[in-house]
Parts: sequence; structure tokens; C-alpha cells
Amino acid sequence: MEPLVYYYPQGHAEHYETGHPERPERVEALRRALNMAGWWEPYPRLSPAHVPDHVIQAVHSSNYLERLRQACRAGMHLDSDTYTKPASWEIAHSSAGGALAVARAVWAQEARRGFALTRPPGHHASREWGMGFCLLNNIAIAAEALRQDGNAKRLAIVDLDLHHGNGTQDIYWECGDVLYISTHQWPLYPGTGGLEEAGAGSGRGATANFPLPPGSGDLAFQTVMQELILPLLYRFEPEMLLVSFGFDPHWLDPLGHLQLSAAGYQSILSNLATWADDLCGGKIALFLEGGYNLDAGAACAQAAVSALLGLAWKDPLGASPRPEGKTWQAVLKQAQLIWEL
Repeated sequence: MEPLVYYYPQGHAEHYETGHPERPERVEALRRALNMAGWWEPYPRLSPAHVPDHVIQAVHSSNYLERLRQACRAGMHLDSDTYTKPASWEIAHSSAGGALAVARAVWAQEARRGFALTRPPGHHASREWGMGFCLLNNIAIAAEALRQDGNAKRLAIVDLDLHHGNGTQDIYWECGDVLYISTHQWPLYPGTGGLEEAGAGSGRGATANFPLPPGSGDLAFQTVMQELILPLLYRFEPEMLLVSFGFDPHWLDPLGHLQLSAAGYQSILSNLATWADDLCGGKIALFLEGGYNLDAGAACAQAAVSALLGLAWKDPLGASPRPEGKTWQAVLKQAQLIWEL
């Protein structure tokens, strides 16, 4: 078994728009940082898997897929923030296929851990539309392939991006077999992810949102992990953890006001990796979402891989120079009451 496998999006630089924060340099900063740490070359990079039609159509409607195809052909925007290029259709499908390849390798225990540098990102892409820089929902496609073709019965998606993954939540809103947990800044784009949003129908209780106010940092994230996320994982007992890895909660990120450090990220990911080791055979994989400061991305990539591999690592950027706020404590108390934790 490989200790770790990656997906790297070959050719992704053709998906770009001048001046846009979702740019090719994001992935390249991560790759360079991992190479400098000696954690890139020793581990295999997987080729994207073919995404079966029945999988992608379970995640996105045929109407949306056709609209996306036409938008890419014309190089049109899906909205004011979300661009496409003629190459974006193939690049987005490769990204989804890379996510699937990594998820399958970890699920089949061909690899202990996985890290897919998926670009374009995916967690804002819903059944009916792409938005927030996202075209296809990579993590949902990976999860759906495991459910439909891998005989997975219970999966958990933990979304650690700055922004709420409204697309992933939408896709699994009425599904009781996929636990969706999100930490995110609130208030912030896209305006979803309130404490009261917990799923519907057979999915009631399989969505858990922990919106954190600006100024929340390492203590807030570690407390939420220990007192909310891990207890919910114990309760749900998933067979594998899939993590939406956005490095934009970092205190250097220009789009948000959270104060998570790279060392703080390492700590919470180490918690998830340890949980996976203890309760689901070590099966955990990361899928890149947002993050727009390249120095933060480099540090958080190293933090993530050191957590996955259980290696010592020192944060080169350190903690936020601003003191951490305390208003997140009220959110914690409300969430504990809602979830009876």
C-alpha cells in the first residue's frame, strides 16, 4: 500500500482569467512547497479516472452539464465570478476524474492517504449551476462513485474552506448516507450554511454547519473539531473521510477574516487522520477547494501532508498577529444544544 497518492491537474494553466484570484499559481505554489519539503516526488501522481455518466449525472443535472458545455465552448462566464475557457470543459472533467482516482485508491486500500490538487475547485457547484469559481463538484463526484460503484454505505465529507460549500450541501441535502459537515466564516459568500441548516427528508440530521464569526482562529477550530466534528463522526460511523481542503481560512488570505494558522490546520487535520486510523481503516483523502494567498497555500499544503503522513513540521508563517476573537464561543454553545453534544 502506498502511504500517499496525489492527483496533479496536468494542463490546468489553460483555465485562467487575467487578474482572477482563482489562478493556476495556486496549484503550483502547493506543488513547489511539497517538492521543497521532499514530499512530492516519493509518492505517485495518479492519472484522472474516467467519470462514468451515471456518476456525474447523479451529481449534476443534464441541463446544467449542457449549459456548462456551451459556456465553455464560448468562453463565457457562468456568473460574474465564475469564468470558463474553451479548455475548461476538459480540464474540469479531468479534475473530477483526478478526485475520483484518488478516492478510489484510498477506498480500495491501494493507498493509505490521498491528496487531489483539484482545479477548478468544486464545492460551490450544485446540481443545477456552477458558481463561486466552481464548475463540477469534484468531491461529490468522488463520493458518488464510491457509493454507486464502490459499495460504500456511509461516507463523511468535512468541508474546511473559508466559504460554505453550498453545492455539496445541496447535492446531499436529502441523503442520509453522506454526512456533510462544514466550518466556514459567517457572514460571507454564498450566504448559506446557518446552524439551522441540517438536511431534509431522509437526509435530516446528515448536514451540520458550524458558521464561525470573523476573528475565529486556531482555538476556535480546534474546539469545534474536538467538541462538535469528532463526536458527530463517532455518531455517524462513516467508512471513509473526504475533506474539502480550502486554505483560505488562513489569516493571510485576502478574501476572508478567519485567523487559522497553518499549524492550526495541521492540528485539525491530524485529528481527522487519527480518527480515520482508529475507526475507518485510515481512509482519508483531501480535495483542493479555495485559498488565494500563495504563501499561505504553500504552508498549508505542507501542513496537510505532514498531518496525513504523521510527520513533524514547523509552520514558517506562525500565528496571526491579531488576537483571536471569542464570539465563536456562542456558536459553539448553540451548536451543542442543537446536536445534543
